[in-house]
Amino acid sequence: MVGLGLGQAVGMDCIVKISSWDRVKIHICSLLWGLWILLKRFLLRLWNANYAGSSAEKRGNPPACLLETTFGTHSYVKLKGVKLHYVECGGGRDKPLILLLHGFPDCWIGWRQQVPVLASHFRVVALDLKGFGDSDKPLSSRSYQVSSVVAELRSLITALGVRSCMIVGHDLGALLGWFLVHCYPDVVTKFVAISCPHPNVYWSCLPKASAFNSRWLHLSQLPSLAEMEALTNDLGIIDQCYQHLKNRKGQEAYLDAYKYAFSRRADWTGPINYYRNLPFWRVSEGRGAVNVPTLLLTGNKDPWVNLESIVKSSDYVEKFLVKMVEGAGHFPHQECPEAVNNLLLSFLVEKPQVKALQRESSLGLVNRMFSSTLSYGKEMFDVVQKTTSGVTGFPTRALALAQGGS
Repeated sequence: MVGLGLGQAVGMDCIVKISSWDRVKIHICSLLWGLWILLKRFLLRLWNANYAGSSAEKRGNPPACLLETTFGTHSYVKLKGVKLHYVECGGGRDKPLILLLHGFPDCWIGWRQQVPVLASHFRVVALDLKGFGDSDKPLSSRSYQVSSVVAELRSLITALGVRSCMIVGHDLGALLGWFLVHCYPDVVTKFVAISCPHPNVYWSCLPKASAFNSRWLHLSQLPSLAEMEALTNDLGIIDQCYQHLKNRKGQEAYLDAYKYAFSRRADWTGPINYYRNLPFWRVSEGRGAVNVPTLLLTGNKDPWVNLESIVKSSDYVEKFLVKMVEGAGHFPHQECPEAVNNLLLSFLVEKPQVKALQRESSLGLVNRMFSSTLSYGKEMFDVVQKTTSGVTGFPTRALALAQGGS
């Protein structure tokens, strides 16, 4: 692959639509799955006259943690008629900027344990993505087209008074970050993707255990039905996502904050609209790998992302580091904040020493090593973890090693 220089802005022409047949397959599966959901709801209503379908409790005032200024200053910026909310911390504009992009279903508060730590070195902006939190929530799915969202993120960076910044994204936020580094590599100096494979890998590697697996993908294509499902059982999907917040001292308030942030149907329509757009787009394979230093970070117990998809994602960047957080699931930055913060500081603060190695035989060796790991199960995985001190690297790939990294 031919790398793209950091100063080379590619633009939106690097984003391509999936084939017509693949689009048809998604819509056919969506229709079939939607019919099954409707039938199930009909039968439940016949069986139980009190079945309410959407049953989220009404919530009044927002929890204090969403309003307090402990984590920084709440600010707003309007871009092409869309108001975006963000929390900023870390002092003056002389410091390098880090833009934090949360996942789904989440908002800026998901970075609460990273903002204070990163702010000692950087100017930190934790964004509410369009459709989430206190940002505007356009209802039209066209507002969430990949090209529009990526262009808005680039405009946001400019509006924050800088030409480039570091991007740290989790889940959906990292998926958008992948598109940003391909379309506009000149505005991203370093990129961290947490619990998120590359867009060209993501949709073909959705584990069944994920709350947002292929069934969710198909359901989300239908108007209103995914929103109705998300609101059932008093936002049971929030409980499922944030099990790590349950019965943990001092964390219950954040679970309430998430339930407040997603308590209305309109709170889901915007976020789900991302899923009504993103699955239909990929990065053009002909563009090659980008030259933005990239950290691929994942929990070793993540039921929603498999390790193979993370390894495959490294094909799309010239300089990369793969880190696994021991004992973490899909939210490593919340479940193991100290470990994640150390990894972020090691990668973002220190200047990487890059070993440029041969790429031509990478796929064969990576696939052989990874398939061996899978075949031996967790025992082999533990050996790999111990012998590499938590770093999964492969000698035939370009590997970015941060100084002082664990």
